[in-house]
Amino acid sequence: MPFVDVQSRLGINLDRWLLLQSGPQPNNRPARCHAFEKEWIECSHGIGQTRAKQECKLEFEDFYECMHRQKTHQRLYAIRQQRAKMIKEGTYTPPPCHTGEKADQAP
Repeated sequence: MPFVDVQSRLGINLDRWLLLQSGPQPNNRPARCHAFEKEWIECSHGIGQTRAKQECKLEFEDFYECMHRQKTHQRLYAIRQQRAKMIKEGTYTPPPCHTGEKADQAP
């Protein structure tokens, strides 16, 4: 406990800027990637940056994927490319609701 608590006197919270998902959230609900960030922090706490980069690599990769969704976007891009290829070849015909056309409605 510091002798003079400067953060509370000035009304600032430096931890909010250090931890992305652990700060105060609307409606007091945890953020989307809070669990992944917590696992990464628990793994890397107290072992130093050099060891944490090696030993906590899986936790960091999970947290990074949750934040940026790069693997998810790459997978969706590959699926869209395959769909476009199949449409071009004529082996796949998308349903009318996926092309923007109105489907024939039976009374």
